[in-house]
Amino acid sequence: MVTDATVQGGSGAGGGAPADDLILQMRGISKEFPGVKALSDVTLEVRRGEVHAICGENGAGKSTLMKVLSGVYPHGTYTGDILLNGAEVQFKGIRDSEEAGIVIIHQELALVPRLSLAENMFLGNERSTNGVVDWNKTRAEAARLLQRVGLRDSPDVTPLDIGVGKQQLVEIAKALSKKVDLLILDEPTAALNDEDSAHLLDLIRGFRDQGITSIIISHKLNEIAAISDRVTVIRDGQTIETLDFHGAEPVTEDRIIRGMVGRSLDNRFPDHEPKIGEESLRIEDWTVHHPVDTERLVVDHAGISVRKGEIVGLAGLMGAGRTELAMSVFGRSYGSNISGRIYKDGKEIHIRSVGDAIRHGLAYTTEDRKALGLNLIQTIRENVSASALGKVANWWGVVRGGAEEVVAEKYRKDFRIKAPSVESVVGKLSGGNQQKVVLSKWVNSDPDVLILDEPTRGIDVGAKFEIYGIINALADAGKAVIVISSELPELIGVCDRIYAMSQGRITGEVPRAQATQEELMRYMTMEKAPAGAAAGTEGTN
Repeated sequence: MVTDATVQGGSGAGGGAPADDLILQMRGISKEFPGVKALSDVTLEVRRGEVHAICGENGAGKSTLMKVLSGVYPHGTYTGDILLNGAEVQFKGIRDSEEAGIVIIHQELALVPRLSLAENMFLGNERSTNGVVDWNKTRAEAARLLQRVGLRDSPDVTPLDIGVGKQQLVEIAKALSKKVDLLILDEPTAALNDEDSAHLLDLIRGFRDQGITSIIISHKLNEIAAISDRVTVIRDGQTIETLDFHGAEPVTEDRIIRGMVGRSLDNRFPDHEPKIGEESLRIEDWTVHHPVDTERLVVDHAGISVRKGEIVGLAGLMGAGRTELAMSVFGRSYGSNISGRIYKDGKEIHIRSVGDAIRHGLAYTTEDRKALGLNLIQTIRENVSASALGKVANWWGVVRGGAEEVVAEKYRKDFRIKAPSVESVVGKLSGGNQQKVVLSKWVNSDPDVLILDEPTRGIDVGAKFEIYGIINALADAGKAVIVISSELPELIGVCDRIYAMSQGRITGEVPRAQATQEELMRYMTMEKAPAGAAAGTEGTN
């Protein structure tokens, strides 16, 4: 059912278009996959020159709708009509949509790691003369486009030489190398830090001033409110409403959430009364060097502790060393020249491999679930059992499929993983459900300590609430939980204590009752750790 709840109003500052000047109309779009109706009679209208946001929970159909628009799902595989500049279009593939001026940048970056930036930007769109690539023209035009998006890097460097934030800008430069009237950005800031995100949003504002229309899919509601002229909310494959940020009625984050989840979330973090016991894990004087540049310190004499039933946060800016600390502790998965001491239940332990870490009761969920946390071509059943195959194997080491299924089905129900069965392929699940599979996989190993690295990255507010509930339940079961997150409100809302890191050092420790974003940011930007902080003694335990 489509609800007509559009908030009327002006076109907004910064280049919004008149209400009747529509660049795009999508009418009655429906799309089915085997056993799943992804879109049902979706309607979307985008005004020329505006920034139009699309919001919805994971699995709501946002990315599917954009793949229909861009020709990834060609005409004939869906029902409904697409009108561009008032004329009906029927795209058979991406090349057709690009020729019409529509360019999509997917959430998963598609740069070829070992090709130069210039080669990546014109791959399939080469600058050539008589069929021969004109490298001088290619490099010159690449340099101009890189400069346009604010990058000073040479067009001859590769994506391996630059960070994720810059790679996202290269994708935009690549889009600008084509004739673009309508730019679609799917979760463009999901993997970016605050500084890179702010730069990208400024860039999109500049495109609006230049007359380029943008559609942005994002779970970051504060960014949507800051940049968008209007937002369309999709829930369960249906259009719910379109809200105008410049209309008479104010559009708040809570108002958008109500449309996304079908109810108000008065508190974005579930209530939790901790039951904290004895110390479970202590890390002392932990030092890690870069795996290639072995002279460079990435973790500098750090020390933290976590107790049974306690949720401890780890805050820091990108490059502070949070993930490096976690991975090096978890079986020396990162770094070189690692030194320091690890104590489990008061006794020193020695961890030389991931297998050692698991045997000592540690588990680590990576920040990159797609590349490192899951096998996307395998099923839920196979992924859940992967960290503890001995539990589902017979005396000869042969995995029993029936035992795998029982275990996976338990977690599918307990963690409310939305999938028809445990035989569903993980790569086809939404981000929130993939994250629940990662948690299931490591909880299944019966750990005493769980290190969760960015456990809610790229998932919607409804799925986040469910993940927070799982984290609380793990703590209530006596597990010690360490949460690494770039979202300070998340750390403050979930954790009992929070450590801050800067330049590889622990610079402060703040109890939940005293934690504010300003206080954490003060520690996160310290150049030198205060006396005692490296051993985890700063603040209140």
